[in-house]
Amino acid sequence: MRRTMLGTISALAIAAGTLVAAAPAQAAPALRFHSTQYDSPGKDTRSNTSLNAEWIALVNTGSTAVNLSGWKIIDKSKTYTIGNVTIAGKGGKVYLHTGKGTNSKTHLYWGSGNYVWNNTGDTATLRTKAGKTHDTCKWGNKSGRTRIAC
Repeated sequence: MRRTMLGTISALAIAAGTLVAAAPAQAAPALRFHSTQYDSPGKDTRSNTSLNAEWIALVNTGSTAVNLSGWKIIDKSKTYTIGNVTIAGKGGKVYLHTGKGTNSKTHLYWGSGNYVWNNTGDTATLRTKAGKTHDTCKWGNKSGRTRIAC
């Protein structure tokens, strides 16, 4: 009887270890690109006002806020690493403007003196802190359109 009891306890311990190992991974945040204004309205003067009228936005459709620290928004020629910013849940948005400015909870600034997004077509990539591609937003020449939903 003693051996049977020890065997049962061992089997339970092994089963418990298996259950812990098989626990599902944490779900990825419900975070994605929302929209972009890839062609600043008016003439491309490279003034800070014009540069900041070019932007890309993220939206969090999940119910939980997400800290974006270390996440990256990537263009083929430039990378922006997000600092300690938390995007609210349930539709919270964060805009990344191309030019210079003071970062806030909902508006970030790349600090570039040149336009980032190509008017004729481009791809924005959102990568996690671990470097995994989380979302992309791609556009082509939209025949006069300067802003699209991703």
